[in-house]
Amino acid sequence: MQEEEKKIALYENFKTINSIDPAYYEQYDVKRGLRNADGTGVVAGLTNIANVHGYVVSDNEKIADEGHLRYRGYDVYDLLGDQSAEHRFNFEEVSYLLLMGELPTREQLDRFIEVLDGQRELPDGFTASMIMRDTPPDIMNVLARTILLLYAYDPDAEDRSAHHEIHTAISLISRLPRIMVLTYYAKRARYNNESMIMHRFIPGQSTAETILSMLRPDRQFTLEEARMLDVMLCLHAEHGGGNNSTFTTRVLTSADTDPYSTYAGAIGSLKGWKHGGANHQVLAMQQEIKEHVADWSDEGQVADYLAKIVRKEAFDKTGLVYGMGHAVYTKSDPRAIICKQFAEGLAVGTEFEAEFNLLKSIERLAPEVILREKGTAKDMCANIDMYSGFVYSMMGIPEDLFTPLFACARMSGWAAHRFEEIVSGKRIIRPAYKSTRSGKRDYVTMDER
Repeated sequence: MQEEEKKIALYENFKTINSIDPAYYEQYDVKRGLRNADGTGVVAGLTNIANVHGYVVSDNEKIADEGHLRYRGYDVYDLLGDQSAEHRFNFEEVSYLLLMGELPTREQLDRFIEVLDGQRELPDGFTASMIMRDTPPDIMNVLARTILLLYAYDPDAEDRSAHHEIHTAISLISRLPRIMVLTYYAKRARYNNESMIMHRFIPGQSTAETILSMLRPDRQFTLEEARMLDVMLCLHAEHGGGNNSTFTTRVLTSADTDPYSTYAGAIGSLKGWKHGGANHQVLAMQQEIKEHVADWSDEGQVADYLAKIVRKEAFDKTGLVYGMGHAVYTKSDPRAIICKQFAEGLAVGTEFEAEFNLLKSIERLAPEVILREKGTAKDMCANIDMYSGFVYSMMGIPEDLFTPLFACARMSGWAAHRFEEIVSGKRIIRPAYKSTRSGKRDYVTMDER
């Protein structure tokens, strides 16, 4: 305990003071985490932006179903299938769809890309004074800080008009990837004493190409890598209104705060280990399995180590198999399926193939191991985190950028939900909290304590 803590002893009863008897949640029928008893989410709002489907409810019973993800009614399989057919990038089109509600014509898309291109520049001196100065160790904090600082450069920051809201959203969708890469190199320079690399962006490149071009020291990347990153951006662009960061966006918007404060808050939420930061846990768990399983192709060895994890004997001793299970998806996560398909295309025939096969084994074996060790059957599928870190690693993208890339992609979804909340929400989101103290305590004077 530090000297300051010894002097005031504020921390010795931290857990006791802040604990609430779990029985109260059942007594007062509190939806802990806004979840129903069967794990389904409490319906807290309506949206036209995305449909995240993973189960049906019949006669008050949750029934597992194949997963579907639709943006503005369009299945994500169809949106990304167009990429393969036409050999083009889709993230800009998906962003337009989320923001504007309809798929763009070729002319509209070209104009949208032109507008994005024109917004990538940062204010004069901003990089040196705001990004490279006092860079903290976590890039997500810099993204949030930078968004808040951009408020000061916007003379109309408190304008809530549709024109300003759309302009602000587009500027952040355009700028965040550049800010992310600049921050990554600023962090390496400060903490690793490495050279600061500051590539200019190249007008006309897609968002995926821009990220790889600015990130790679030699600016070189393959078309397959850029398309894979584009797919990842599309898969992370939106996921309904109930996920924590999007709900944060809704809550802050309902309070009628400015867009910069709203998006900074969403980034703070996404950073959390139980939300966007979960991919770090998945990667760490996979690394431990690789280190302790001698033969990755031996499913018996893989299953044995998974059993140790489930029994809380290995990894972080929580009993969780990270990358498996989801709050909505039960039988399948369409994002994981697509990510897995593209990952296989990059991995087969390379030094990554054995690792890819190991991940497939973990996905296949985990439900069986959990059933055997815990004795309870639960519909469970791999989520996108099972393969996303592997995909980024194949492209040489550092782990520091996994969650920031998520934020760059999700800006489009956050903005769409902010727009919808402004127009349709109308009321500040204000749920109730039940006090567990039933009576009044008599005040005790200082001398009597």
